Amino acid sequence: MLKLLGASLIILAGTLCGMQLGGYLAHRPLQIRQLRTGLTLLETEIVYGSRSLSEALASISRRVGGEAARLFSQAAELLATEQEWSASECWHCAVHRIWPGTALKEPEKDVMLQLGFILGQSDREDQQKHIRLALANLEHEEACARDSQQRYEKMCRSLGVLSGVLLVILLY
Repeated sequence: MLKLLGASLIILAGTLCGMQLGGYLAHRPLQIRQLRTGLTLLETEIVYGSRSLSEALASISRRVGGEAARLFSQAAELLATEQEWSASECWHCAVHRIWPGTALKEPEKDVMLQLGFILGQSDREDQQKHIRLALANLEHEEACARDSQQRYEKMCRSLGVLSGVLLVILLY
């Protein structure tokens, strides 16, 4: 009886690990899409709005969901509280703070950090060009993330279950 309980717990642990890895693969395209939505709203605010950058970022954080909302909220908060910091420094700090809690990878982080260099430091047209470049790069990364999700999500989940079963077989 005790062996059966131990075996089922091992299989359950393997299954949960596989599900978590599969979930990570499923969250990445969603979070990239949220970033793209936020950047589209930021472009609109910069080109057509007359708010300050911190107000625009705070507004975007309320309209976008998930991890992207945390990024925009954190950047807005830093812009409002850290008066001696530039918009670029606030953006970079916000990116570095929220990134570990996301399913996003280094290519998306690099795109967001590159965008931060021009944020609030050039005219509207230049910022619009850089935002559109970031959107195009994120679109490419989203396509790659969807491809990885389709290829590996089901495999990760299956391997989680199978690794648990294999471990049970090896132990007993």
